[in-house]
Amino acid sequence: MPLHITSERHLDDGVVEREFTLGDIPGLLWTPESASEPESTPVPLILLGHPTLGLHKMYPRLVARARHAAADGFASATIELPGSGDRPRIPALEQARADLRGVLQAGEPVTDEIIDALTLPLVDRAVPECRKALDALLELPEIGGPVGYSGGVISIGVRLAATDPRIVAAGLFAGSFVPRATFEEARRVTIPLHVLLQWDDERNDRQAALNLFDAFASKEKCLNANMGGHTGVPPHAGDAAANFFRRHLAPEVTPGN
Repeated sequence: MPLHITSERHLDDGVVEREFTLGDIPGLLWTPESASEPESTPVPLILLGHPTLGLHKMYPRLVARARHAAADGFASATIELPGSGDRPRIPALEQARADLRGVLQAGEPVTDEIIDALTLPLVDRAVPECRKALDALLELPEIGGPVGYSGGVISIGVRLAATDPRIVAAGLFAGSFVPRATFEEARRVTIPLHVLLQWDDERNDRQAALNLFDAFASKEKCLNANMGGHTGVPPHAGDAAANFFRRHLAPEVTPGN
């Protein structure tokens, strides 16, 4: 599936931002300006995950993460999730979201059936699209890998980490519902992991997040737990995630780690 660049602009801190389409899927790519210089070495790539709010709403957070990645010499990219933004809605997902709102408003427990219906159809669609995006992005001359995955719906990140050998490290955010199947997939994940957990996250079952962390088969896995709710992630948590990716995507930059 060909990648078409639809716009390009230079941000004020040496970052090139390009909008692209992959078939009918919109996306964004950020690269350090130095990556386009003649005879420059291709840079590693971080695939940025995000919740199902749409790229327009998530843009301020995504570009902030991309700027930090570019400062470390990495490209970063993201694509619109199925059923989000301007993409066509998926009736099964819309119904599952309505069911979730209903039980939350009623103060009832969120059942495994609702979690599965809410998440698994999204994962089934999103992961193949992410892999196609990696196929196209890694063909660009300024991007050469290795590849990391950061953030987003954790079940998407788990399946990518378990199934795509190009991803060598993943930073996951334990801030979404976890289907039963994801726990089984976690046992197949062996790459280094950095998992962020907000201890008082009103949207997250803390025990489920801890159980998922325990299920990962990775020999190197770090749980960065901080007090506070879903949106209360402290700045130093971002610094810790950046250090993690520097170690695994560009280890020569941080000797001794």
